[in-house]
Amino acid sequence: MARRKAARTIRCAVIGYGGAFNMGKGHAQWINGTEGMVTVAACDKDPARMKAAQADFPGIATFTSVSRLLSKADFDLAVVITPHNTHAALAVQCAKAGKHVIVEKPMCITVDEADRMIRAAKAAKVMLSTFHNRRWDGDYLALREVVDKGLIGDIFHVEMFGGGYGHPGYWWRGNKKISGGAFYDWGAHYLDWLLNLVPGKVVSVAGYFHKLKWMDVTNEDHVEAMIRFSTGAVADVQLSHLARAGKTRWHILGTLGAIVDEGKSLRVTTEVAGLPATLEVKYKEGLWHLYYKSIADHLLRGAPLAVTPESSRRVIAVMEAAEKSSKTGRMMRIPHE
Repeated sequence: MARRKAARTIRCAVIGYGGAFNMGKGHAQWINGTEGMVTVAACDKDPARMKAAQADFPGIATFTSVSRLLSKADFDLAVVITPHNTHAALAVQCAKAGKHVIVEKPMCITVDEADRMIRAAKAAKVMLSTFHNRRWDGDYLALREVVDKGLIGDIFHVEMFGGGYGHPGYWWRGNKKISGGAFYDWGAHYLDWLLNLVPGKVVSVAGYFHKLKWMDVTNEDHVEAMIRFSTGAVADVQLSHLARAGKTRWHILGTLGAIVDEGKSLRVTTEVAGLPATLEVKYKEGLWHLYYKSIADHLLRGAPLAVTPESSRRVIAVMEAAEKSSKTGRMMRIPHE
Protein backbone atom coordinates (compact mmCIF):
# COMPACT_ATOMS: atom_id res chain seq x y z
CA MET A 1 0.00 0.00 0.00
CA ALA A 2 1.40 3.37 -0.94
CA ARG A 3 1.76 5.72 2.02
CA ARG A 4 1.71 9.46 2.03
CA LYS A 5 4.91 11.05 3.28
CA ALA A 6 4.68 11.28 7.04
CA ALA A 7 5.44 14.42 8.99
CA ARG A 8 8.44 14.41 11.29
CA THR A 9 6.04 14.23 14.23
CA ILE A 10 2.86 12.17 14.02
CA ARG A 11 0.06 14.25 15.52
CA CYS A 12 -2.60 12.05 17.10
CA ALA A 13 -6.21 12.40 18.21
CA VAL A 14 -7.91 9.97 20.58
CA ILE A 15 -11.59 9.33 19.91
CA GLY A 16 -13.31 8.06 23.05
CA TYR A 17 -12.21 9.21 26.49
CA GLY A 18 -14.45 7.13 28.75
CA GLY A 19 -13.74 6.76 32.43
CA ALA A 20 -13.71 2.95 32.45
CA PHE A 21 -10.07 1.81 32.58
CA ASN A 22 -9.08 5.37 31.47
CA MET A 23 -7.97 3.95 28.13
CA GLY A 24 -8.17 7.34 26.39
CA LYS A 25 -5.68 8.74 28.86
CA GLY A 26 -3.60 5.58 28.59
CA HIS A 27 -3.33 5.79 24.82
CA ALA A 28 -2.47 9.49 24.95
CA GLN A 29 0.30 8.76 27.46
CA TRP A 30 1.71 5.90 25.36
CA ILE A 31 1.65 8.18 22.32
CA ASN A 32 3.39 11.02 24.15
CA GLY A 33 6.01 8.59 25.44
CA THR A 34 6.90 7.50 21.89
CA GLU A 35 9.58 9.38 19.99
CA GLY A 36 8.06 11.08 16.95
CA MET A 37 4.47 11.02 18.23
CA VAL A 38 2.31 13.48 20.18
CA THR A 39 -1.33 13.68 21.26
CA VAL A 40 -2.86 16.95 20.07
CA ALA A 41 -6.61 16.33 20.33
CA ALA A 42 -9.29 14.28 22.05
CA CYS A 43 -12.95 13.66 21.28
CA ASP A 44 -15.80 12.30 23.40
CA LYS A 45 -19.52 13.04 23.24
CA ASP A 46 -19.52 13.65 27.01
CA PRO A 47 -18.33 17.22 27.76
CA ALA A 48 -17.28 16.15 31.26
CA ARG A 49 -14.80 13.69 29.77
CA MET A 50 -13.34 16.46 27.63
CA LYS A 51 -12.80 18.52 30.76
CA ALA A 52 -10.97 15.51 32.16
CA ALA A 53 -8.80 15.35 29.03
CA GLN A 54 -7.94 19.03 29.34
CA ALA A 55 -6.94 18.46 32.97
CA ASP A 56 -4.85 15.43 32.02
CA PHE A 57 -3.18 17.14 29.05
CA PRO A 58 -3.28 20.93 29.37
CA GLY A 59 -3.56 22.66 26.01
CA ILE A 60 -5.01 19.69 24.17
CA ALA A 61 -7.79 20.47 21.67
CA THR A 62 -11.10 18.84 22.64
CA PHE A 63 -14.26 18.08 20.70
CA THR A 64 -17.62 16.43 21.38
CA SER A 65 -18.25 15.55 17.71
CA VAL A 66 -16.08 13.35 15.47
CA SER A 67 -17.19 15.31 12.40
CA ARG A 68 -16.06 18.54 14.03
CA LEU A 69 -12.79 16.95 15.12
CA LEU A 70 -12.08 15.89 11.54
CA SER A 71 -12.97 19.26 10.07
CA LYS A 72 -11.29 21.51 12.66
CA ALA A 73 -8.30 19.70 14.16
CA ASP A 74 -4.94 19.37 12.44
CA PHE A 75 -3.68 15.82 13.03
CA ASP A 76 -2.38 12.74 11.21
CA LEU A 77 -3.61 9.67 13.13
CA ALA A 78 -6.91 8.86 14.83
CA VAL A 79 -7.02 6.35 17.69
CA VAL A 80 -10.53 4.92 18.14
CA ILE A 81 -11.25 3.86 21.75
CA THR A 82 -15.01 3.36 21.68
CA PRO A 83 -17.49 0.45 22.06
CA HIS A 84 -16.83 -2.38 19.61
CA ASN A 85 -19.88 -1.85 17.39
CA THR A 86 -18.71 1.69 16.54
CA HIS A 87 -15.18 0.81 15.40
CA ALA A 88 -15.95 0.14 11.75
CA ALA A 89 -17.98 3.28 11.02
CA LEU A 90 -15.52 5.55 12.83
CA ALA A 91 -12.49 3.95 11.16
CA VAL A 92 -14.04 4.38 7.71
CA GLN A 93 -15.01 7.98 8.50
CA CYS A 94 -11.48 8.83 9.65
CA ALA A 95 -9.82 7.04 6.72
CA LYS A 96 -12.01 8.92 4.23
CA ALA A 97 -10.84 12.13 5.92
CA GLY A 98 -7.25 11.14 5.14
CA LYS A 99 -6.25 10.06 8.64
CA HIS A 100 -4.23 7.02 9.62
CA VAL A 101 -6.31 4.88 11.97
CA ILE A 102 -5.73 2.70 15.01
CA VAL A 103 -8.73 0.97 16.59
CA GLU A 104 -8.81 -0.64 20.00
CA LYS A 105 -9.23 -4.40 19.97
CA PRO A 106 -11.27 -6.12 18.72
CA MET A 107 -10.93 -4.61 15.26
CA CYS A 108 -14.72 -4.73 14.77
CA ILE A 109 -17.53 -7.28 15.04
CA THR A 110 -17.91 -8.88 11.59
CA VAL A 111 -15.66 -9.80 8.69
CA ASP A 112 -17.80 -7.60 6.45
CA GLU A 113 -16.96 -4.64 8.69
CA ALA A 114 -13.26 -5.55 8.62
CA ASP A 115 -13.31 -5.71 4.83
CA ARG A 116 -14.96 -2.29 4.61
CA MET A 117 -12.35 -0.83 6.95
CA ILE A 118 -9.49 -2.32 4.93
CA ARG A 119 -10.96 -1.10 1.63
CA ALA A 120 -11.41 2.42 2.99
CA ALA A 121 -7.82 2.59 4.26
CA LYS A 122 -6.42 1.30 0.99
CA ALA A 123 -8.52 3.73 -1.05
CA ALA A 124 -7.31 6.65 1.08
CA LYS A 125 -3.70 5.35 1.17
CA VAL A 126 -3.59 5.52 4.96
CA MET A 127 -2.48 3.06 7.62
CA LEU A 128 -4.97 0.89 9.50
CA SER A 129 -3.98 -1.10 12.59
CA THR A 130 -5.52 -2.62 15.73
CA PHE A 131 -4.19 -2.10 19.25
CA HIS A 132 -3.18 -5.70 19.90
CA ASN A 133 -0.82 -4.53 22.62
CA ARG A 134 -0.82 -7.88 24.38
CA ARG A 135 1.51 -9.32 21.76
CA TRP A 136 4.02 -7.62 24.05
CA ASP A 137 2.77 -9.21 27.32
CA GLY A 138 5.52 -10.76 29.42
CA ASP A 139 4.07 -14.28 29.46
CA TYR A 140 3.54 -14.30 25.71
CA LEU A 141 7.04 -12.97 25.02
CA ALA A 142 8.51 -15.75 27.17
CA LEU A 143 6.32 -18.36 25.50
CA ARG A 144 7.28 -17.16 22.01
CA GLU A 145 10.97 -17.39 22.91
CA VAL A 146 10.57 -21.01 24.07
CA VAL A 147 8.71 -21.92 20.87
CA ASP A 148 11.08 -19.99 18.59
CA LYS A 149 14.10 -21.72 20.13
CA GLY A 150 12.56 -25.07 19.15
CA LEU A 151 12.42 -26.42 22.70
CA ILE A 152 9.04 -28.12 22.20
CA GLY A 153 9.31 -28.83 18.47
CA ASP A 154 6.28 -28.37 16.24
CA ILE A 155 3.07 -27.41 18.02
CA PHE A 156 0.20 -29.82 17.40
CA HIS A 157 -2.19 -29.12 20.31
CA VAL A 158 -3.07 -25.94 22.22
CA GLU A 159 -5.54 -25.40 25.06
CA MET A 160 -6.31 -21.85 26.22
CA PHE A 161 -8.66 -20.76 29.00
CA GLY A 162 -9.75 -17.46 30.48
CA GLY A 163 -12.42 -16.44 32.94
CA GLY A 164 -14.09 -17.86 36.00
CA TYR A 165 -17.51 -17.82 37.64
CA GLY A 166 -19.36 -14.54 38.00
CA HIS A 167 -21.84 -12.11 36.50
CA PRO A 168 -20.51 -10.29 33.39
CA GLY A 169 -21.69 -6.92 34.70
CA TYR A 170 -24.38 -4.46 33.69
CA TRP A 171 -22.53 -2.39 31.12
CA TRP A 172 -21.96 -2.32 27.40
CA ARG A 173 -19.34 -5.08 27.49
CA GLY A 174 -22.10 -7.44 28.63
CA ASN A 175 -24.42 -6.31 25.83
CA LYS A 176 -23.99 -8.54 22.78
CA LYS A 177 -25.32 -5.99 20.30
CA ILE A 178 -22.66 -3.49 21.38
CA SER A 179 -19.76 -5.73 22.38
CA GLY A 180 -20.17 -8.53 19.82
CA GLY A 181 -20.43 -11.21 22.49
CA ALA A 182 -18.38 -12.96 25.14
CA PHE A 183 -15.53 -13.76 22.72
CA TYR A 184 -14.95 -10.12 21.81
CA ASP A 185 -13.13 -8.94 24.91
CA TRP A 186 -10.29 -11.15 26.19
CA GLY A 187 -11.06 -13.61 23.41
CA ALA A 188 -9.66 -11.16 20.88
CA HIS A 189 -6.33 -11.22 22.71
CA TYR A 190 -6.35 -15.00 23.03
CA LEU A 191 -7.02 -15.56 19.34
CA ASP A 192 -4.45 -12.95 18.29
CA TRP A 193 -1.86 -14.76 20.42
CA LEU A 194 -2.84 -18.12 18.97
CA LEU A 195 -2.90 -17.07 15.32
CA ASN A 196 0.57 -15.54 15.65
CA LEU A 197 1.94 -18.60 17.46
CA VAL A 198 0.67 -21.52 15.37
CA PRO A 199 1.76 -21.44 11.71
CA GLY A 200 -0.49 -22.25 8.79
CA LYS A 201 -3.97 -21.29 7.69
CA VAL A 202 -7.13 -21.95 9.66
CA VAL A 203 -8.88 -24.88 7.98
CA SER A 204 -12.04 -25.05 10.07
CA VAL A 205 -13.70 -23.72 13.22
CA ALA A 206 -16.22 -25.46 15.47
CA GLY A 207 -18.00 -23.32 18.06
CA TYR A 208 -19.87 -24.17 21.25
CA PHE A 209 -21.68 -21.22 22.85
CA HIS A 210 -23.72 -21.51 26.06
CA LYS A 211 -26.36 -19.20 27.56
CA LEU A 212 -27.47 -20.91 30.77
CA LYS A 213 -27.19 -18.64 33.80
CA TRP A 214 -26.90 -14.85 33.42
CA MET A 215 -30.19 -14.14 31.63
CA ASP A 216 -30.28 -10.45 32.58
CA VAL A 217 -27.43 -9.66 30.15
CA THR A 218 -27.18 -10.69 26.51
CA ASN A 219 -23.58 -11.91 26.18
CA GLU A 220 -23.05 -15.65 26.26
CA ASP A 221 -22.03 -17.25 29.57
CA HIS A 222 -19.39 -19.54 28.07
CA VAL A 223 -17.85 -19.65 24.59
CA GLU A 224 -15.50 -22.17 23.05
CA ALA A 225 -13.84 -22.54 19.66
CA MET A 226 -12.08 -25.61 18.30
CA ILE A 227 -9.71 -24.42 15.59
CA ARG A 228 -7.95 -26.70 13.10
CA PHE A 229 -4.91 -25.48 11.16
CA SER A 230 -3.51 -26.59 7.82
CA THR A 231 -0.50 -28.06 9.68
CA GLY A 232 -2.86 -30.45 11.49
CA ALA A 233 -2.53 -28.52 14.77
CA VAL A 234 -5.71 -28.14 16.82
CA ALA A 235 -6.51 -25.44 19.38
CA ASP A 236 -9.29 -25.32 21.97
CA VAL A 237 -9.98 -21.76 23.19
CA GLN A 238 -12.45 -21.18 26.04
CA LEU A 239 -13.70 -17.96 27.67
CA SER A 240 -16.12 -18.32 30.55
CA HIS A 241 -18.24 -16.58 33.17
CA LEU A 242 -19.57 -19.98 34.22
CA ALA A 243 -16.46 -21.89 35.25
CA ARG A 244 -16.37 -22.70 38.98
CA ALA A 245 -13.15 -24.57 38.28
CA GLY A 246 -10.73 -22.79 35.99
CA LYS A 247 -7.70 -23.99 34.08
CA THR A 248 -4.29 -22.66 33.18
CA ARG A 249 -4.18 -20.04 30.43
CA TRP A 250 -1.77 -22.07 28.29
CA HIS A 251 -1.31 -25.82 27.82
CA ILE A 252 0.72 -26.51 24.67
CA LEU A 253 1.96 -29.81 23.27
CA GLY A 254 4.73 -30.06 20.69
CA THR A 255 6.60 -32.89 19.04
CA LEU A 256 9.55 -32.46 21.45
CA GLY A 257 7.95 -31.09 24.58
CA ALA A 258 5.20 -29.11 26.29
CA ILE A 259 4.49 -25.74 27.91
CA VAL A 260 2.16 -25.22 30.88
CA ASP A 261 1.45 -21.76 32.29
CA GLU A 262 1.91 -21.62 36.07
CA GLY A 263 0.90 -18.03 36.77
CA LYS A 264 4.24 -16.24 37.01
CA SER A 265 6.33 -18.62 34.96
CA LEU A 266 6.09 -21.35 32.34
CA ARG A 267 6.85 -25.00 33.04
CA VAL A 268 8.61 -26.31 29.96
CA THR A 269 9.04 -30.05 29.60
CA THR A 270 11.57 -30.91 26.92
CA GLU A 271 14.68 -32.93 26.11
CA VAL A 272 18.31 -31.87 26.49
CA ALA A 273 21.08 -34.00 24.98
CA GLY A 274 18.72 -36.95 24.82
CA LEU A 275 17.66 -36.63 28.46
CA PRO A 276 14.23 -35.46 29.70
CA ALA A 277 14.33 -32.04 31.35
CA THR A 278 11.91 -29.69 33.05
CA LEU A 279 12.64 -25.96 32.94
CA GLU A 280 11.09 -23.00 34.74
CA VAL A 281 10.96 -20.02 32.39
CA LYS A 282 9.94 -16.83 34.14
CA TYR A 283 7.72 -14.30 32.43
CA LYS A 284 9.53 -11.47 30.71
CA GLU A 285 8.82 -7.81 31.36
CA GLY A 286 5.75 -6.55 29.50
CA LEU A 287 6.57 -4.07 26.76
CA TRP A 288 3.25 -2.52 25.71
CA HIS A 289 4.96 0.71 24.66
CA LEU A 290 6.50 -1.16 21.74
CA TYR A 291 3.14 -1.15 19.96
CA TYR A 292 3.30 2.62 19.44
CA LYS A 293 7.01 2.44 18.67
CA SER A 294 6.11 0.02 15.88
CA ILE A 295 3.59 2.56 14.54
CA ALA A 296 6.19 5.33 14.57
CA ASP A 297 8.74 3.05 12.92
CA HIS A 298 6.22 2.22 10.21
CA LEU A 299 5.00 5.75 9.46
CA LEU A 300 8.27 7.63 9.92
CA ARG A 301 10.89 5.09 8.92
CA GLY A 302 9.11 2.71 6.55
CA ALA A 303 9.33 -0.38 8.76
CA PRO A 304 6.80 -3.17 8.16
CA LEU A 305 3.55 -2.70 10.07
CA ALA A 306 3.64 -4.98 13.14
CA VAL A 307 -0.14 -5.40 13.51
CA THR A 308 -1.64 -5.48 10.05
CA PRO A 309 -5.38 -5.13 9.44
CA GLU A 310 -5.37 -8.51 7.70
CA SER A 311 -4.04 -10.20 10.85
CA SER A 312 -6.75 -8.49 12.91
CA ARG A 313 -9.41 -9.61 10.43
CA ARG A 314 -8.36 -13.25 11.03
CA VAL A 315 -9.28 -12.84 14.71
CA ILE A 316 -12.72 -11.51 13.80
CA ALA A 317 -13.21 -14.28 11.25
CA VAL A 318 -12.56 -17.01 13.81
CA MET A 319 -14.97 -15.49 16.35
CA GLU A 320 -17.66 -15.01 13.70
CA ALA A 321 -17.18 -18.56 12.39
CA ALA A 322 -17.35 -20.00 15.91
CA GLU A 323 -20.72 -18.38 16.53
CA LYS A 324 -22.11 -19.53 13.17
CA SER A 325 -20.88 -23.06 13.92
CA SER A 326 -22.56 -23.05 17.32
CA LYS A 327 -25.86 -21.98 15.77
CA THR A 328 -25.77 -24.50 12.91
CA GLY A 329 -24.01 -27.42 14.58
CA ARG A 330 -21.56 -27.58 11.68
CA MET A 331 -17.85 -26.83 11.29
CA MET A 332 -17.24 -23.59 9.44
CA ARG A 333 -14.53 -22.68 6.96
CA ILE A 334 -12.99 -19.23 6.61
CA PRO A 335 -13.01 -18.36 2.88
CA HIS A 336 -10.26 -15.70 2.85
CA GLU A 337 -7.82 -18.05 4.60
